[in-house]
Amino acid sequence: MSRNILIFKGSPREKGNSNVLAEMVAEGARQAGAQVETILLQNLSIRPCDGCDFCLETGACVIKDDMQAIYRKMLAADALVLASPIYWFTYSAQLKTCIDRWYAVWNFKKDLFKGKPVGIVLSYGDDDLYSSGGINAIHSFESMLRYLQADIASIVHGCLSDIGDAQKHPDLLEKARQLGMKLAK
Repeated sequence: MSRNILIFKGSPREKGNSNVLAEMVAEGARQAGAQVETILLQNLSIRPCDGCDFCLETGACVIKDDMQAIYRKMLAADALVLASPIYWFTYSAQLKTCIDRWYAVWNFKKDLFKGKPVGIVLSYGDDDLYSSGGINAIHSFESMLRYLQADIASIVHGCLSDIGDAQKHPDLLEKARQLGMKLAK
């Protein structure tokens, strides 16, 4: 039975480096026999969580936007990938807004993330993981996923400043492809 992998692309640039790496993750997963769906968050209408806690009572989010379809996909996914450029010392607002809305589905199904493998893909402009802010994103993901009891499968990251830089780093592209293959098993 093939695994279902859901990839969240957090870059507002369709051809951005983190999205290119995410596509390599998808390619590797497909090569290993997995079913893959990628979601370009920039193209969706996702409102921020308003903290109403209605989901605590009903298990459903009262905000009717594109997250409703994403919830169903998350419930069906065997593995997740979070891909983002580093903007202002952490991952993108597009990805953050989506993750904040996971609160509703997690309240509905507390074990949703337990043991679920999650791949992380990050690109940043500075050549240093610390001064770029990449380390902040990694720490945020580590804390969040530890709390959710998910497993970090791997973190693929690198200095990729300009559009097209990902293609100049075959080692990173291969690491992303290998991540996809790992998630497919």
